[in-house]
Amino acid sequence: MLRQALATDFGFIFGMYMHPEINPFLLYEPMDEPAFRPVFEELVQKQLLYVYHDGHTEIGMCKLVPQYHRNAHMIYLGGVAIHPKFGGKGHGEKMLEEVIGLARKKGLRRIELSTATTNVKAIRLYEKMGFKKEGILRNYTWFPSENRFIDEVMMSWVE
Repeated sequence: MLRQALATDFGFIFGMYMHPEINPFLLYEPMDEPAFRPVFEELVQKQLLYVYHDGHTEIGMCKLVPQYHRNAHMIYLGGVAIHPKFGGKGHGEKMLEEVIGLARKKGLRRIELSTATTNVKAIRLYEKMGFKKEGILRNYTWFPSENRFIDEVMMSWVE
């Protein structure tokens, strides 16, 4: 099930964003809890952060960022992650089904995202769920700690 994140989800969300297997594919550089707290609080306050769970255990997360005016028919999907201990069990598909269902319920016609061109596992999952590649964003994400850029592939699901 997908629900909006609460203040009490800080430990889970921090652990996900800073997990060494997950962090390279997400927006934020590694940081400690005090540095991450304002990031988390802003995401919760703006109601952008979601937790995916099975009714008892937190399994994954994502951000859903609404667009406005002429783009109000779309939402940006970011920060998509399933905790590695739950990987390979279909949770990514289930979470994305719920994201698509939520978009439909809200009358949205497009979900867009970007992911590292090297994140083959995620790209395969998105394609399986009906997302299509739209192009490559060259030198899109900057990794200050590694002094390098990565390319990302822009993808979208369109109703």
